[in-house]
Amino acid sequence: MNNPPLLFGRETVLKAVEGLTFGTEENIMSKKLYLAYGSNLNLEQMAQRCPTAVVAGISALKDYRLLFRGAYGGAVATVEPCEGKSVPVLLWEITPADEAALDRYEGFPYLYRKETVKVKHGGKTVSATVYIMNDGRDINLPGRYYYNIIRQGYLDCGFDTDVLMEALKHSAKTEAEADGGHNDA
Repeated sequence: MNNPPLLFGRETVLKAVEGLTFGTEENIMSKKLYLAYGSNLNLEQMAQRCPTAVVAGISALKDYRLLFRGAYGGAVATVEPCEGKSVPVLLWEITPADEAALDRYEGFPYLYRKETVKVKHGGKTVSATVYIMNDGRDINLPGRYYYNIIRQGYLDCGFDTDVLMEALKHSAKTEAEADGGHNDA
């Protein structure tokens, strides 16, 4: 039996967050908020990686910008402080098992470290865990497949893709400058 493809739109994300409450004993004891800004915005991918994770809502990481860092053609997403910029994010409620799966995927603690940031959610300021790339990797272009996973995540969440395009353009510009202005691509 063929299942129809999974389609996730803004309405699906908004329906998923209806009626969620924070502060229950179960949430405090066994779940935490995780903030996704890159490939983990992709709902289908997260459903496979962290099957018990639940969408908690959308927000924005203020005074940060999205970047791609790593090897040329294989750079991955990260965020770093940048006054006046903002990155759209998806908040997930995760269990310890989900967090362990994310730690493996994100290469924690070698590639990414975990930080706690404050974001607005449901009219309140909440704390969320975010993975931020460790220092020492150059700004570079991501691979097409990886970029498209993130782009689909932006579409899944109803986010404007301008922030994603800006990160890609910044990576291309940085690569061209590193090449002495000669881009043979």
